[in-house]
Amino acid sequence: MGGPETPGGPETPEGPETPGGHEAPEDLTVRDPISAPDAEGRPRRVTRRFPLFTRDTARPEGGGRAAPGDAPAPARQWPVLAVLGLAGLGLLITAFGQFRLGTLLIGAALLGGGAMRWLLPDVGMLAVRSRFTDIVTYGLLGTVIVLLALMAQPDPLLQIPFLKDTLHFTVTNE
Repeated sequence: MGGPETPGGPETPEGPETPGGHEAPEDLTVRDPISAPDAEGRPRRVTRRFPLFTRDTARPEGGGRAAPGDAPAPARQWPVLAVLGLAGLGLLITAFGQFRLGTLLIGAALLGGGAMRWLLPDVGMLAVRSRFTDIVTYGLLGTVIVLLALMAQPDPLLQIPFLKDTLHFTVTNE
């Protein structure tokens, strides 16, 4: 019959063939899980569609490096380091007795993180979820912290009248 036979099919100059005329699965190079061969040994069509079942989480949009890959690690992650540094400074100032100034810095750090997440295309580890979720989360938390710092007693810098009325209705002094 022509040439030597192998259990998978006739031998070809490129290697053994499967009954369908394709290369044997042992000779295929798998580049990634999407291009892995199917049950019959044929390479799967490379597609950009997401697989039916995911086995890992995707990196958030904008989660790439904020600086080139050859830059040192701190330079690649400068957005998250800026936010953490300002928040840490705020905590340190708060520990030394300047409550209002320290909490204002913490709120400003979160608002700055939201602004960076909105304006910069890549923010590294500052990207936690989708861009919209990060902006809303950083913005709301930063706004609440700044407002609470401005309303802190004694001598509040910001007075919201309906909050005083709400407090009066919830706490009774007898």
